[in-house]
Amino acid sequence: MQSYTYLLVNFFTIIICLIASFDKRIQFYKYFGDFLLSSTIVAVLYILWDVWFTKMGVWWFDRNYTLGIVIAGLPLEEWLFFWCIPFACVFTYFCLEKFFDLGWANSLNNLIVFTSSVVLVVIAFLHYQKTYTLITALVTLCVLIFLHFIAKKEWIGQASFVFFVLLLGFIPVNGVLTGTCIESPVVNYNPGDFLGIKILTIPIEDVVYGYSQFLLNIYFFKLFQKQNYQYAN
Repeated sequence: MQSYTYLLVNFFTIIICLIASFDKRIQFYKYFGDFLLSSTIVAVLYILWDVWFTKMGVWWFDRNYTLGIVIAGLPLEEWLFFWCIPFACVFTYFCLEKFFDLGWANSLNNLIVFTSSVVLVVIAFLHYQKTYTLITALVTLCVLIFLHFIAKKEWIGQASFVFFVLLLGFIPVNGVLTGTCIESPVVNYNPGDFLGIKILTIPIEDVVYGYSQFLLNIYFFKLFQKQNYQYAN
């Protein structure tokens, strides 16, 4: 049963959202194609990052918690992670945006981007020798700059609010993967490559990493959703 741990984390993350996608009030199933395309683009970027860090020993996986199928140095479950977790996140964003007015949060766009950028630059400068910390800070900084100044997206505030809500699910899911409530972590980190600041057993870098990944998934999902809507009309 232990070898199914990571697979079950992926399964329980996605199953309720998948079933709810067919609810007539939500009908998220109509956007499965948009999601698969957008999440695959983002997955390619983050899988390359994952493969690189695994090869460097920044992090590694306890094979006792996986099925033992390894592709490019990553367990099969880690590959699935890049579609299962974004599915739950994009689905949640879709529902909250559909049923609630989140526009108020967009008034905070400038504040979020400015404050986050300053913090990320300072952290990258002070901790440049810590690989996970440095790369996470720089990638997230680039994502925010791209969305705000180049793509000129006005939904960063509401996306950030939804991500804050998603932390309620992120903490138990990532907590299990990093060792909360199980004998040893599924994902292990080299202490010299991150700050050591944790939420339970979760490195703070994982939260920032997830934030950048979430923003990019929302960006591409909205992009393809809009294109298909225009094509249909």
